[in-house]
Parts: sequence; C-alpha cells; structure tokens
Amino acid sequence: MSGLRIATLNSGSSSIKIAAYSFGANGKAGVELLRANLSGLPAAPHLSAKSADLETAERFLAAADISNLDPKILAPRLLAATEASLGAPVHALGHRVVQGGPGIVDSHRATPDMLDHLETLCPLAPDHQPHNLSAVRAVAAERPDLFQTLSFDTAFHRMQPRLAQLYAIPRALSETGIIRYGYHGLSYASIARRLPDLFPERPHRRTLALHLGSGASLCAILDGRSIATSMGFSAISGVPMSTRAGDIDAGAILYLLSERQMRPEDISIMLRKQSGLLGVSGVSGDLRTVEASGTPEAEEAINLFIYRIVRECGSLIAALGGLDAIVFTAGIGENSHRVRAGIAEGLSWAGVAIDPAAYRAGAPLLSPPDAPVSVAVVPADEESEIARDCLSVYELDRPESSI
Repeated sequence: MSGLRIATLNSGSSSIKIAAYSFGANGKAGVELLRANLSGLPAAPHLSAKSADLETAERFLAAADISNLDPKILAPRLLAATEASLGAPVHALGHRVVQGGPGIVDSHRATPDMLDHLETLCPLAPDHQPHNLSAVRAVAAERPDLFQTLSFDTAFHRMQPRLAQLYAIPRALSETGIIRYGYHGLSYASIARRLPDLFPERPHRRTLALHLGSGASLCAILDGRSIATSMGFSAISGVPMSTRAGDIDAGAILYLLSERQMRPEDISIMLRKQSGLLGVSGVSGDLRTVEASGTPEAEEAINLFIYRIVRECGSLIAALGGLDAIVFTAGIGENSHRVRAGIAEGLSWAGVAIDPAAYRAGAPLLSPPDAPVSVAVVPADEESEIARDCLSVYELDRPESSI
C-alpha cells in the first residue's frame, strides 16, 4: 500500500474544502500533500490552497476551474485539479456527510442504497446534507470507478449513553429516530485522537471540547468517547451560532405558529439564517464584524454568546463528573481571545484560567503551569479524520464495483 493517495472533499453551502494525503505501507500516519478551500459560495467565490512544497498548491490553483459553480460540475473539477497537482490519480475519495441517522456508527463506502437512505435524512440537516450528497453523486457520475467513502458527523456521538440521546417525548416517537444526534463529530473525533499528544503529562480523561465556528457546539469527551453534546436532533440546537438560534423553548415555536400565524418555512429560515449573532446584533453573523461594530446590540450579542456557552459547559462538566481539560477549536475558538477569555472567566469556579503570557506568546497551551484544568487551542482538522476513515474502508473493501 506504499504511496496510497487519499483525497477528501468537504462540501457545504458556502464552501468546499479539499485535501490530499499519502499513506505509507502501515497506513497509520498520512502525509498531507495539499489543503485547499473554496469559500464565499455562491456570490463571491475565493479559492486558496497550501502545501508543504508550495509547487503542489500552485499547480492546484492553476488547474482548478471554478467558472461554473454548479455542484455537478464543480466537485469533479476540483477533484481533477487535485489529481493534476499531485501528478497522479487518487486511489480513493472521502466525503464528509453531516447526518448518518441512528444506526450508523462508523464510516461507509458510498453505494446507491446508502445515498438513497441518506437523502431521506436531508430534513434533519437541510443546510448541509444536500450539498454533501450532491458532491458524492457528481463525482460518481463522472468517475464511476473511483472508490468513494462517507464519514459522518453524527457517528462519533452514536455510542453515547442512551439517556444522553433521549428526549422526554412519547417512546414511539423516539423509536422513529427523534433523538439527540449531535454534530461536529469528525472535529471531536480528531481532538479525541490527539488528546494524548496534546496533554502527554497532564490529566485529560475528562475533556470538554468546544467547536466554535459559524456552527458551534460543545462535547463532553470521557476516556476518548463522546458522552454528551450540546447539539441535539438538528444542527440548529444548542448554543447560539453565527446565524442559528440554538436552543429555544418549543412553546415559543408553537406561539409563532398559532398566534403570529408564521409559516413553518419562515420559522425555519428565521431559526437557521436570521438568528444567533446576526439576529441579536443586527449587524452580522461574523464575530469579527460584530466585535468591530461596537454597538450596544453587538456587545449584547457577544455577551449572550459567551453566557450561553458557559451555561452549557456547566451542564457538560456535570455529565463528565468533573473537568481535566478544555480544548478550543474552529474559527472563533482558535482566533477569538475575547470569547476564550470570557468562557474561562465564567468557568473560574471549575478551575479554568488562561495565562496572559501564554496567549501573547501564541502558545497552544493557554493555562498556567499549575492550573488544575488544562486549556488548549487546536486547529480543526476534519480532513485528516475523513482521510483515515477513507483508508480504513478502502483497506477492508477493495474496489471491484462502484456507484
């Protein structure tokens, strides 16, 4: 299996992330060959790329044709540009899929039956699932012999205790799949895998991971496994996000339906596209823009964001039975000192603190040396997790037929 080339494609509504890796004979450690991002879709597309040798990224940018943003055309073109940058075809392509349903606990090969099943789950993740699946189908149509795999954001949470997954609704509804799924699982799986390297000499058995980006969630990781998370049935739930409301009383939704006569589709748009930082600030869903505006409404939006995260942290610390470490990841978690400092201050009762000197030095470990709780910043890396999943499935199911 020497030099096995694995590419990954993470397709969303506003961006597509691409990466490529080379795995050696043992399949344990992959070497990153390329990482690229097409952002600003569909209005203002911007393509960027980086690679260790620089030339690979330059070849990718030269080969990538983004003149047509139709997913049926764009995904195969980005794959072709990836292969052109590597100077060789990839052996397999792994995709991120947000929602796998209650029965999927690991990655799978893409098959027609699997894709048809996943299409039925689109209402659970309407902003993500259709884009995830359209990329798989588009590549399959143009490259039917290419081995494709699916990695699921929900899979990492599927082994949670049953009580952590249940809502207090009629049992018959729970049995049809209305449960707490949790999301951002690939990001959390990557963090869980890296915990021993992050804290080689510090306790980390009870870790609280905070994936704070445009979408935001928290996960309680005990002994490397998810035991509770802030998101539930949908990716709207949990803490406030860029444009998503987070948790809201179901009675308020019923009120909007019955008394305000709002249509379900308008409520859906409000909860997904017009709430969160955008809705409260009235300025933007981008935290950087909200911070820069300085209006009273913007300040309240930031403070509410931090407050709700701190409250949710308290719940997950209770689920963990204590706290050894906190890991911040994703755009806000990696870059906003104000948010991290506010959360640390709110959790000072739990032993959480940030060392100003460590922050100024840009150190990944932000807590003081003698702090009872370690605080780290870790770049999100869903792509390497997808690549590992893809390699595992490829080795178990060598390509003979394809979709």
